[in-house]
Amino acid sequence: IPPAWGKHTIPKPHPPVVGEVTHHSIQLSWDLENTAQRKGPQEQWLKMSIEEEDPKLHTYGTIYTGYARQHVIEGLQPRTTYRFRLKITSPTGECAYSPAVSVSTTREPMSGEQLHRAVSMNDVEAVLKILQGGHVKVDVPDKLGFTALMVASQKGYDSLMLACFAGHLDIIKYLREQGASWEVRDLGGCTALHWAVDGGHCEVIEWMINDGCQVDTKDTCLEWTPLMRVSAVTGNKDVASLLIEAGADVNMKDKDGKTPLMVFHISRSQYKTEACVM
Repeated sequence: IPPAWGKHTIPKPHPPVVGEVTHHSIQLSWDLENTAQRKGPQEQWLKMSIEEEDPKLHTYGTIYTGYARQHVIEGLQPRTTYRFRLKITSPTGECAYSPAVSVSTTREPMSGEQLHRAVSMNDVEAVLKILQGGHVKVDVPDKLGFTALMVASQKGYDSLMLACFAGHLDIIKYLREQGASWEVRDLGGCTALHWAVDGGHCEVIEWMINDGCQVDTKDTCLEWTPLMRVSAVTGNKDVASLLIEAGADVNMKDKDGKTPLMVFHISRSQYKTEACVM
């Protein structure tokens, strides 16, 4: 064994150098002069160990031992502070410890799963916050493989549809800037405009049409246009007038051959019948 590793010859090392830090990992490195002069068998080298402090007991436990010059600690918790120190052990068993270094992991980045959860809960403010964070793309698929921002549920709607229904024009504009499409459909074949007419927000509907949204798009279930849908579902005169002024075809027919006016009268008759029964 080289005489350099005699008693009390190991210098006290500097704290490990902090490298890349994420929400679940911390990279530590060290480059002692002694490690750069490795000669002979490995068992004659200085051995490096990283020790982590237990915040409750204030004792240290070894999480890495070897001859590398860096180590990545993984499986950590987001936004949590950890303390580490470097231990050097000579072939003779002599040890030296560095001062401890404190490192905090970062905030967990927003994920596609969180985006879909916000959409599912109709939390439009959370949707906007997640997208503005820049970590999640508007077209990220969920675990079931749905397209941009599709909810991982049987409803199958996306955040653009929710924003249109809720009347949040600022969210709609932002989603469009991020590439959200008017052509995306839910599981019933409805588009964002169908959702918008259900919500009854004329300002939103007018902006959508001016932005290029097709006013006579049919769903894939009943083959209803947005005008047919407002005639059947809400009967909102302002929305119907807006669609007609924008060029909606009042003679368009659904899969049963009914026009918007026919759909309206049938729906009103059903409501009257149900009221009488009640």
